[in-house]
Amino acid sequence: MPERWVLNASPLISLARIGQEGLFQSLAERVVLPRAVVNEIEAGPADDPARSAITTGKLTVVETPPPPAELQAWDLGDGEMGVLSYAVANPGWTVVVDDAAARKCARSFSLPLKGTLAVILLARQRGLVSSAAELLWSLQQAGFRLDDSIIRDALARVTGEIWPPRQG
Repeated sequence: MPERWVLNASPLISLARIGQEGLFQSLAERVVLPRAVVNEIEAGPADDPARSAITTGKLTVVETPPPPAELQAWDLGDGEMGVLSYAVANPGWTVVVDDAAARKCARSFSLPLKGTLAVILLARQRGLVSSAAELLWSLQQAGFRLDDSIIRDALARVTGEIWPPRQG
């Protein structure tokens, strides 16, 4: 089955900061951004690389249906709500979010789920990048917050790479 992903702002912003926003289109057949996510990114800094990623036209912007009451009860941000509303209304789409509450909500709705870490690990597994550890290191240097033990365990389990990577 072809992969179809609906992205939240954080994964796009994070990967764009290290010049890897193209991984989304390389890994999934279809990638969309809810209008609320675009609005969130456009409200941010003018020099945010994610803004440039949006203007390339490679990411399709979609309108989202009103969220069902069960989803509204989670009191998530507009971007997360847009991502989850789209996935609830369009079965078979994977939500790509990093926010803990949004991830918990996605699980409660049994939605397929990935985060930035999973995207990078998948890119390494498919041979699109030579080192997941190096990308994760770059993300951390760009301000992405993820616990070292989570990264270490994921790398050991999926790629066999060492954390932190040797810098030199």
